[in-house]
Amino acid sequence: QVNVVESGGGSVQPGGSLRLSCEVSEDTNRGRCMAWFRQVPGKEREGVARITVDSAGTYYADSVEGRLFISRDNAKNTAYLQMNNRKPEDTALYYCAAKKRAYTCTNFGRSDSYSWGQGTQVTVSS
Repeated sequence: QVNVVESGGGSVQPGGSLRLSCEVSEDTNRGRCMAWFRQVPGKEREGVARITVDSAGTYYADSVEGRLFISRDNAKNTAYLQMNNRKPEDTALYYCAAKKRAYTCTNFGRSDSYSWGQGTQVTVSS
């Protein structure tokens, strides 16, 4: 069983920054593509960023390009999402997900190809 735990959510003003963290249970982060998703009530969950095992490849949704930066520290079994220049439309529940070993990082893929965290709320408001 893979445990995924997000932290770092909260409220931020428009234009502000926030960093989310995602800790994955020991030894399970290794070899896994990591991704961040977000979901607004009434809408489908959206993939916003993913990163390859070696951090050589990072991929972003067009809606967040240039404002979100994903990274990872495999020694700490942790992935991060740095969010800059926040906009009110970025308000959402943000999920971290560890892709199962059988799946590549070439796309976000299906929901069942991941182990999921419980989500952390990010609210952008003045």
